[in-house]
Amino acid sequence: MTIGLVGRKVGMTRIFTDDGATLPVTVLDVSDNQVTQIKTAEKDGYAAVQVAFGKRRATRVNKPLAGHLAKAAVEAGRVLKEFRLAKPEELGELKVGAKVPVQQLFKVGQRVDVQGVTIGKGFAGVIKRYHFGGQNASHGNSISHRVPGSTGQNQSPARVFPGKRMPGHLGNARRTISNLEIVRIDAERQLLLVKGSVPGSSGRDVVVRLAAKGQREPVKVQAPKAGPKAAPKAEPKAEAKPAAAKPAAKQPAPKA
Repeated sequence: MTIGLVGRKVGMTRIFTDDGATLPVTVLDVSDNQVTQIKTAEKDGYAAVQVAFGKRRATRVNKPLAGHLAKAAVEAGRVLKEFRLAKPEELGELKVGAKVPVQQLFKVGQRVDVQGVTIGKGFAGVIKRYHFGGQNASHGNSISHRVPGSTGQNQSPARVFPGKRMPGHLGNARRTISNLEIVRIDAERQLLLVKGSVPGSSGRDVVVRLAAKGQREPVKVQAPKAGPKAAPKAEPKAEAKPAAAKPAAKQPAPKA
């Protein structure tokens, strides 16, 4: 199913496996995902499911959106997200106004892609932004230890090529971390624990969906292959019986 969930990054912690190993996990709160609209190819031109996440004061919602949510009998949410469907059959039993439980979409051991907005770090130099090595700190270098240095070239082409790595804004960009494994699901509190880190700070909104690549398929037990068939043994040929001796022809009697 290509439908995902909108959630909130609670923070990071660790859990212990049965053999005593520790796993760093990120806790995602994916509760209160309500279906606000179901789009079909006949009516809208494509199939999709629209969900609302979180809570928002009714006074902070404009009238068109308030009417749209009232039609679905759903309270105003902080995030409105749409998930396209590859096939109409992927809709399942979802209906307008119903909540989407996490255990209906995800299972322990599956791989997911988590999308979020990274932490903004403001204006940064090339050493922090692109991990430049910096200039020499020996005698003769005056206040130029962390600057990028020359960015242009000779008289030809006499310009700086687009895409040159230079100081600028760092962070606050939408990023996706792929193939994070689901370690545990708390169905009672609608929490999703994934192994590893997730973009953004605690309290930011994230989007969780099944991994587009690297998804583990269930192992199918195959029947043991039969070995090469042995050639049928040739039956011994029956010995040819000797032909019966023909009686000798009678010779004519000698004349007197």
